[in-house]
Amino acid sequence: MAALREQLQGRVEFLGVGGTAMQTEGLQSHFPLEDLTAIGINQVFWKLPTIFRRMRELVAFAERERPDLAILIDSPDFNLRLARRLRRRLPALTIVDYVSPTVWVWRPGRARAMRPNFDHVLALFPFEPAVLEGLGGPPSTYVGHPLLERLSLLRPSAVERAIRESSEPTFLVLPGSRNTEIERLSPVFGETIGRLAELRGRIDFVLPTLSSKAAQIEAAILGWPVKPRIVLDEKEKMAAFRRARVALAASGTVTLELALAEVPTVAAYKVSRLEAPIARRVIRSPSAILPNLIIGENVVPEFHQERCRADNLVAALEPLFDDTPERRSQTEGFAKLTGIMGTGDERPSARAARVAIETFEKKTGRAVPRSPSTD
Repeated sequence: MAALREQLQGRVEFLGVGGTAMQTEGLQSHFPLEDLTAIGINQVFWKLPTIFRRMRELVAFAERERPDLAILIDSPDFNLRLARRLRRRLPALTIVDYVSPTVWVWRPGRARAMRPNFDHVLALFPFEPAVLEGLGGPPSTYVGHPLLERLSLLRPSAVERAIRESSEPTFLVLPGSRNTEIERLSPVFGETIGRLAELRGRIDFVLPTLSSKAAQIEAAILGWPVKPRIVLDEKEKMAAFRRARVALAASGTVTLELALAEVPTVAAYKVSRLEAPIARRVIRSPSAILPNLIIGENVVPEFHQERCRADNLVAALEPLFDDTPERRSQTEGFAKLTGIMGTGDERPSARAARVAIETFEKKTGRAVPRSPSTD
């Protein structure tokens, strides 16, 4: 939003639905974003009437306001349905999808379903445009991941690099942010760090989490043989990433944060017994870890379901504390990331804004007055 305002010389109005950060940038949110958020099958089921009602309201709102450009962010199932309705009611509207669905992992048919409903996809990962094209999806441009704009917060200074190599290493424990992740991973994570403490002696275990999850985390670690320091403040979290020598993390975006921070990591995940057979049937990706997919090599060890056991995790983590082939393999792989994910001199937010404007111009044939320098 800030980049759009900059490139359009301030001549832009934002309408729709968004959270606090978007409202700070000037969005008049039509209703609370929380009405559209739900995690887990049960919560989604009970929230469906509200979600569909809000979708109808959004379409009617768009018909009244007649926007020039719709940028639908993440939430793939909701946004595909919303895009279909917007396309029927407002066929001339330029519709852009920001964050591609993970068609490269599962449900590849979504790519083809998107084609008539989205004019362009703004991809966060460099391999996604080719994947979408191969699956018959809409045109796509790699614009870069927002984390690239936070590299200065993730990368250690010389002093912090020295702390990484200190005699009492900092070890990050990241059991996820969803309730089910914390419930399923905390027992094995607790057992793992207990064994590491026995093997390695003094380790500064740090567990960054959200304030909203603090009570659940406190309860989850009650039975752990070693208690980590719980960190809630965002600045403290970033400092811990810059100083950490090793990490144990739930599979997810945090593994990309750790890779960009150059912290050797072991990833783990568990789903329910009912979900596991389905996941094995539908998941097509060679890895569930973002750094591995982007680099094209399985540099971060990953342990899922029955392989997610303390003995496996300890065996993979223990060599990462020292200058070993296992540690060097990860740090060398991570060194490739910035180059692979690079967007040149253009920030990801500026690139996303530029491509969105260009998509509008191409669809409508209307040139938009822009700032001389857009980044």
